[in-house]
Amino acid sequence: QVQLVESGGGLVQAGGSRRLSCAVSESIFSFNTMGWYRQAPGKQRELIAALSVGTTTNYADSVKGRFTISRDNAKNAVYLQMNSLKPEDTAVYFCNVFRYGTNYWGKGTLVTVSS
Repeated sequence: QVQLVESGGGLVQAGGSRRLSCAVSESIFSFNTMGWYRQAPGKQRELIAALSVGTTTNYADSVKGRFTISRDNAKNAVYLQMNSLKPEDTAVYFCNVFRYGTNYWGKGTLVTVSS
């Protein structure tokens, strides 16, 4: 069973930065896509950043230009660098990997942005 563990959440002031990490229990080479989702209170979970085979990236309009997804193959890790944070970025952030029709999820890490 693939396991994902997110870390790096916490309280940050508006305008600040935060880097989330996702440790994956096996080689990330085996996954078709990797991504970060978030779920704000009372809202549905949404995809905000995705990294496909190779280096293709996609971002939600709400984070484009502020967030960057990356990977470290040697560490089996996926990262989300978040800059210029806004109070509306407050949410639980989830790491996701996908292969052979199956999604794998972490338990999430809470990011709270204070105004």
